[in-house]
Amino acid sequence: MVSGKVLQLLALACLASVSSAEDAPQKPMNLSCQAVQKGHLISSNLACWWNVTGRQTKDVPTTYTVFVTESPADNTFNATTTQNSVDVAMNIFPHYLRLDIRVEARNEFGTTESEHLVNSANCFVKTNPPSNVMVIPEKTFPTSVLINWTVPLRHEYVALHYHIRYCPRGLQTWIDVPLSDTAYYIQSFRLQSLQPDTVYDIQVRCKYSDKCNVYWSNWSTNATVRTPEDRPGGKPDIWKIIDDGTNERQVEIICKDPKYPNGRITSFNMRIYNNKEAKNGSGKWESIPVNRTEAETLSSQGSFTLKKISLPDKKWSFKVSVVAVNSVGQSSEGVLGIDAQPRGPAPEEVKVWSHEGRLWVKWKPLNATQLSEYVVEWLSDGDLDWQRENRGTTFTAIKGNLRPYVCYNISVYPIYHRWIGKPTRVQAFLEEGAPLQGPAVRLKGPPGSNEAVLALEEIPRTSRRGFITNYTIFYSNGTTVHSITVPFNTTSYTLKSLSRNTKYEVVIRASTIGGSTNGSSHTFTTMTYAQGEIEGIVVGVSIGFLFLFLMAMLICIYTKDVIKNNFWPQIPNPGDSTIGTWAPDHPLKTEIPKESCLSGISVLDVDMCDSKCMFEEDKASLALKKDKYLSEEHSSGIGGSSCMSSPRQSVSDSDEGGDMADTTSSTVQYSSVVASSGYKGQTPSSQPQQSIFSRSESTQPLLDSEEHPDILMQEGSRHFQHFHRQPCFARRAGNGDPADSDDFNLMEMEQQETLESLDFGPLEEDSEQATPSDSLSGDWQQAPPPSSYMPQLGGYRPQ
Repeated sequence: MVSGKVLQLLALACLASVSSAEDAPQKPMNLSCQAVQKGHLISSNLACWWNVTGRQTKDVPTTYTVFVTESPADNTFNATTTQNSVDVAMNIFPHYLRLDIRVEARNEFGTTESEHLVNSANCFVKTNPPSNVMVIPEKTFPTSVLINWTVPLRHEYVALHYHIRYCPRGLQTWIDVPLSDTAYYIQSFRLQSLQPDTVYDIQVRCKYSDKCNVYWSNWSTNATVRTPEDRPGGKPDIWKIIDDGTNERQVEIICKDPKYPNGRITSFNMRIYNNKEAKNGSGKWESIPVNRTEAETLSSQGSFTLKKISLPDKKWSFKVSVVAVNSVGQSSEGVLGIDAQPRGPAPEEVKVWSHEGRLWVKWKPLNATQLSEYVVEWLSDGDLDWQRENRGTTFTAIKGNLRPYVCYNISVYPIYHRWIGKPTRVQAFLEEGAPLQGPAVRLKGPPGSNEAVLALEEIPRTSRRGFITNYTIFYSNGTTVHSITVPFNTTSYTLKSLSRNTKYEVVIRASTIGGSTNGSSHTFTTMTYAQGEIEGIVVGVSIGFLFLFLMAMLICIYTKDVIKNNFWPQIPNPGDSTIGTWAPDHPLKTEIPKESCLSGISVLDVDMCDSKCMFEEDKASLALKKDKYLSEEHSSGIGGSSCMSSPRQSVSDSDEGGDMADTTSSTVQYSSVVASSGYKGQTPSSQPQQSIFSRSESTQPLLDSEEHPDILMQEGSRHFQHFHRQPCFARRAGNGDPADSDDFNLMEMEQQETLESLDFGPLEEDSEQATPSDSLSGDWQQAPPPSSYMPQLGGYRPQ
């Protein structure tokens, strides 16, 4: 039991020792102390500070105590704080005594002490900066000035040394005077190697001369001075601007002040001469005054135009010599040769890029022995500037004040023994951004039915703000948006596959590396028909109609006889008509019909054996023929002779020979009795007239009454009292052959004799019925009109 309790106590003791070691304060580090100047003495308070290490907690606070011990006086001063800095108050500041300084950290778990800081008391001094700093220029020494100041503390207390710096006004780079030149007790200093007629700002500071002191005083206020003028250093920087006109070339000669003008340039002396005058040393000098204010002189970095020369001859060459003049003297002579045809090869592989807010130019070096230097020129919106580089330079940064979003034309010129060589030009931007405006678009001519030509107007140079990489064309018909990307050098583009009679809206976007901007929109409507399409249709239709017309004309030419017969039928000659023979007073004579009139005529052979048959037929046929010519509907017309009627095919001419016996009566030609004077509706004269019996060639189908010859024969016997006995006719087909002409004439004479024995009553106007004679019986008026056709024994012939 006792051994167990001992073990527990030992464990607790170990834990307590471990926890106390971990919670004890850590050693303070980097102890520093400083005594500042107050008035004309050093303050008696010594300010000390250090770095706290280890874990700090609110539950276990740590206090710090600074101990300062003077030696050999052995006086100790201390100060306590919970922070990492404290001021230790002493009676007076112990100049030239030795001080031993340390920091002690304490908490409930232990105490720790820092390293001791032991040094001379003056090593902890920081004085005030020198006062009343004055700079005195001297005209006899334009490149130097004298600086005076007042020391902050008496040399008996602290031995000081100084630090001087200066810079030209407007620059941010200070130039330090070497410390070895001011490492002793001084109250003035001559500053040399300055530029004449230049404004400088000068500052001074000091500290304890021993190396142990690291505390410099603050810098004094600026002391400003302008150095005296001197004759210009260097030579004028001459350049040119050439404007190639239509008829002559304008050369503008410009120059900058020398690199070290050393004063205000009041004028330039210039002379222009050719090679011959240069050898003779001739050439008149011309003084060109310069009017500048002091402010312009201080800030002038631009060029000055000396003279403009018009050179009508394209083959010219001359040199320009310029000297800058100020109030002290004149500069060295600057010379530049200008030739119509630049000399020597041009630089190759010229590249320009932007880096850290500056434009850098690089080119391939030229291997020419006469090469003396390069000139880098940049031009933008009429502002031109340039700088010179030595012959060994292959890349440089442009030193001018360049602006972002501005395009610069950069040229690299080689200079061959003062003559300007051939340049190489490139364009560059210091910084690119989105264009200020997009390209305007318009139509190049009227739109077509399915295409339109767009014309892109170039964005103004000042609004591009970068290199245009491409254009994007957006066009929409209200429902669908299409986009097309085209190269940066596109000036026109044709939109194809458009819909007819459709309204489109077009917008073009210009893009650079820095962004994109849309231009103004343009609206147009495509045409229903393409240009020339209507003309093509009209021409095609016209050609078609012309072709049809020509074909119709050709058809008409080749078928003119058929067309003539259809529209203008051949009219028989009235002189050949026999209508004149129909008159009652015309003497009867035998006419031999022409061969052309005999076609289709049936010739009747008289059979003398059967007189009774002929008599019965004549009675019926004559009564029918009388009614036929009294009726309008059955009239065959005037001039119905066989010669004036169209020929009809007779039974004998048809191919249906087998039916000839049965159908002969249905196609037999019939005869009509016509009054000698008067037509239907006309009243004949009261004198006895003689009728004419005429044969017709008609093959018109017979009437119903002609289908029953028996009935007609009975009616005919009642209407007529007597007829001459006629011999019976046997039908025989005749074709009007010359061999039968005698028989035909005999037959016609017999018919004339028969007609003369007939006596018809007169016609009554507008009457469809003829008035019966007194010799006829009462049954005549009630009987229907007989048919005017010959009796037909058989049926109709198929039509």
